[in-house]
Amino acid sequence: MNVLERLLLSGTVEECEPLTPRMRRVRIAGPALRGLDWVPGQHVRLKVGDVLSTRAVLSGFRDVLRSYSVWRYDPAGALDVCVLDHEAAGPGARWGRQAAAGQRVMLTRPEGRLVLRDGSPYHLFAGDETAAPAFGAMLRTLPEGERVFGAVAVADERPPVPRSGELTWVSRDETPDGPAGVVRELPLPAEPGTAYVAGEAAICRDVLRHLVRERGWPRAAVRVKAFWSPGKKGMD
Repeated sequence: MNVLERLLLSGTVEECEPLTPRMRRVRIAGPALRGLDWVPGQHVRLKVGDVLSTRAVLSGFRDVLRSYSVWRYDPAGALDVCVLDHEAAGPGARWGRQAAAGQRVMLTRPEGRLVLRDGSPYHLFAGDETAAPAFGAMLRTLPEGERVFGAVAVADERPPVPRSGELTWVSRDETPDGPAGVVRELPLPAEPGTAYVAGEAAICRDVLRHLVRERGWPRAAVRVKAFWSPGKKGMD
């Protein structure tokens, strides 16, 4: 066993289910996944390639591990991740296509800072479909009384995100300004809340710039996580 595998948890694919034409939910279960310290919005990193291959070593293991937000977690020992498929499929997308019940999976413990801020006067979610799993997990835990705003760009069907009616869904192809343009028009309260911005790097940049420069939000009130950027390897 190599050093990397000593640091990873072991599980088995239990079931797979399409959530949209391009997004597939994969449930991973096993004794090692019991009682993990997970906060909604955090992600795990899956081993999607051979850590002993020459390509993996030369890339600094960039093509071996891929990060996926946890869609749902069961402390009894199971978690769901959602894998987005696309034409220029990298190692992560190919793994998602081939995942099947009974397949062994290695993954890290949950980590990440894209989590809800307690005591926020309201919550703003902005991003694209790659952020939907993290947003879904966070929205699922918010009490009904908490105020929610949001804008999410999708290429096809919207994922089954909780409280989706409180978010504005836009077509990636038909909305040139994307989520940033929608957020600019949202009737947000005068005081800043907390924004959770995730997905394509350009979307994250534009929404952050609007909130800080145009609305005067403090930078600390905006939590940003870029998941991918066109043409950039290692982020699919």
